[in-house]
Amino acid sequence: MTKTKKSATFYMVQAAIIAALYVAVNYAQEMILPSSSIGPVQFRVSEVLCTLAVLTPAAIPGLTVGCLLSNIVAVGVLPLDMVLGTAATFLAAVCAYYLRNLKIFSVPVLSLLMPVVFNAVIIGLELEFFYIEGAFTFTGFLLQASLVALGEAGVCLGLGIPFYIAMKKLPAFNNK
Repeated sequence: MTKTKKSATFYMVQAAIIAALYVAVNYAQEMILPSSSIGPVQFRVSEVLCTLAVLTPAAIPGLTVGCLLSNIVAVGVLPLDMVLGTAATFLAAVCAYYLRNLKIFSVPVLSLLMPVVFNAVIIGLELEFFYIEGAFTFTGFLLQASLVALGEAGVCLGLGIPFYIAMKKLPAFNNK
């Protein structure tokens, strides 16, 4: 097998493993704590895997597919959230990957904030427009976005920073 084929195979395997882990972690969380990953303050533990977008471009399709599959099998997630939630994850992963070299104390904090920002804005708008009764209000949007950002920040920063530090030491992610 040529080096190019090995690289392509490794990329696909990494993406598939990330997608499978995202679905498995999300499903396990829902079994243990129902609605904790789809409620008003989402604390989706599987979002810690967004950290992997800093370490490998294979995380971009992996996270996107994992999020889509998780939203398809989740009880209570509507088709609109399957599209918008998946789009938020995709955009966050792409931006996280491209911002990976901007670090504070050797941690790519800005990259780790991308899921917080994209989910807060996209899901916050979705909640305010489609799930909250009454007319859209900017104050309502800020409230919804803040609640989403709170859960995402807990996962992406609180769990994400230690996860990043541990993962960057692994041979599969160590580019040095």
